[in-house]
Amino acid sequence: MATTLNQLCRSVSALSHRSQHQGLFNFTRHDSLPSRIPALRSTTRSFLDFYQFGNKKAIEDERARLNDEMNRGYFADMKEFREHGGKIAAANKTVIPAVSAVKFPELTVTLSNGKVLKLPITSSSSEVNAECLAVPKVTLVCLSFRASSQEMISSWSKPFLESFGDRKDLQLFEVSFIDKWLLGLAPIRKLLLRVLQKPKNNENSVLQRQVVYSFGDHYHFRKETKILNLLTGYILLLDKFGKVRWQGFGTATPKEVSQLLSCTSHLLEDQ
Repeated sequence: MATTLNQLCRSVSALSHRSQHQGLFNFTRHDSLPSRIPALRSTTRSFLDFYQFGNKKAIEDERARLNDEMNRGYFADMKEFREHGGKIAAANKTVIPAVSAVKFPELTVTLSNGKVLKLPITSSSSEVNAECLAVPKVTLVCLSFRASSQEMISSWSKPFLESFGDRKDLQLFEVSFIDKWLLGLAPIRKLLLRVLQKPKNNENSVLQRQVVYSFGDHYHFRKETKILNLLTGYILLLDKFGKVRWQGFGTATPKEVSQLLSCTSHLLEDQ
């Protein structure tokens, strides 16, 4: 999938003559486009910035954002990655108590067939009411911001699927964030999703691995979830209320996989 995405991205960049000079893991830089094609900037953000020009709070928020992104970039992420190999912290050994657990922020994602969902799926979700979806007791959400973390994600999701493949009250989402503005344009996004669409390889499993994509700017989501390093993978176990009850990072160790499975079983029994 990562290879296909990179090939498509290079092809699309050629059509726009000059694009941002970004490596695979770079942040999206809004100030690196040629001045002669201002229309190719992020349209939504440019409109909001102009519309809120007189809004002091909006200006202060934008300054804080620019400061964050200037102080935190590819080289800082890479330096950390070399130190810990993506393991920014050890996984939780036990379930986080419900009273101290935080709610997973609402995140709009797109399936490869073009269908749009909002995570987490809880009893109050519009999808549950409109499409009569069952509310899962436990949801494993795997977050990947760069292609380098795909193998890390698989080290958690595969044993999870193997252990709970016969459960109907679980859900597994692998979320890939695509922040390149060009790939978020409607016709290109539709083409990209068609290319990325793959046949299910776990048809005999009740629990399905759902690969979804989040397009566009994800700065505020990262701020709310306190995610800094974009080169590693983030694994979150949610209860039926959408609260984060367990979390892991980077590549799973055998011990951490055991902890994930144990905490999942505990949540299933407890809810």
